[in-house]
Amino acid sequence: MHLPSRRTGIAGIRLAGWCGALLLAGCAQLQYYVQAAQGQYALWSDARPIEDWLGDPATDPQLKARLEKALLIRRFAVQELGLPDNASYRNYAALSRPFVLWNVVATPELSLTPLQWCFPIAGCVSYRGYYSKDDAQDYAAGLRKQGHDVQVGGVPAYSTLGWFSDPLLSTFIHFSDAELARMVFHELAHQVVYVPGDSTFNESFATAVEEAGVERWLDLYGSAPMRLAYAQYTVRRQAFLDLLIRHRSMLEQLYAGKTSVRYQRAEKARIFQHLQSDYQQLKISWGGYAGYDRWFAEPLSNAHLSAVGTYHELLPAFRTLMRQERTFVRFYVAVQNLALLDLPQRQQRLQQLSQTVMLHGETNPQTVVVPEAWH
Repeated sequence: MHLPSRRTGIAGIRLAGWCGALLLAGCAQLQYYVQAAQGQYALWSDARPIEDWLGDPATDPQLKARLEKALLIRRFAVQELGLPDNASYRNYAALSRPFVLWNVVATPELSLTPLQWCFPIAGCVSYRGYYSKDDAQDYAAGLRKQGHDVQVGGVPAYSTLGWFSDPLLSTFIHFSDAELARMVFHELAHQVVYVPGDSTFNESFATAVEEAGVERWLDLYGSAPMRLAYAQYTVRRQAFLDLLIRHRSMLEQLYAGKTSVRYQRAEKARIFQHLQSDYQQLKISWGGYAGYDRWFAEPLSNAHLSAVGTYHELLPAFRTLMRQERTFVRFYVAVQNLALLDLPQRQQRLQQLSQTVMLHGETNPQTVVVPEAWH
């Protein structure tokens, strides 16, 4: 039996204040905010310190091994990557569902521009998260009735941006070592820098931290099979991303043209059929690897492609900045300075960094040196 700790009580007080701020945003969103608050609080209620799980004879030995590895990854994140040394990812919660929440993304029928929802803390984002899949599907059904393209996708992890202590979850604890490290590094990076309303900046920055962090993690702790598996994963992920970007470009050209709605609908259907076919060919080249099949679980729509590039569009710029600054801590300071700029200035600076990549090429872009200067 697990009794709530003092930390849980403090979290409850903070949650109450957070909910109050959310309720000020408008009564129309009350039901959504209530489910968000209840879902977040349930995570804290279910979470126990990792040491408790490790000391419990009833804990499955395989889970103990994963939690011990997670502790090692957490220490590495602080000591080697300069990521926040706080209570996040020091507790663990076993959930009775495959994802912690489900995101709803929507676009107009003949557009790739996603609908936006604005919140007091996160700013404006292109998704709504639900802790219940049924709730997500219900909201998605309403959007479809309005004529929108909609995607409902499961999410294994997310960050509360340092407002609360994010726990490790059963939804991702059994990922491979490299993937578990990638997840933790990415979510902790959001606690270092986050610009409300600029998802591409936020996600590209966190992706730059995760990939550089995983490279160093594998250098120190990875075996040859682990490095090979992660290299294969990286190649497949890039090939899949390239596939999506190519078909997104086709749709962008289609919707930008001065053609009839009937023609655009027909061509849209053809492009998505082409995407399905190309993916099957890609799977053959991978020897049947089916890791991205879940992405095709729902009928394809603009919503599937609306966020393509969010995690990678600015990645070359952040890689360049990381090389220039040479240490993680200096890199974070530089990114924090970028975050203080207004949007046009920030975009101009990032464009300049991206152009540096195009002018000088990008060799071994993930390398960060001078470890003794990290702290």
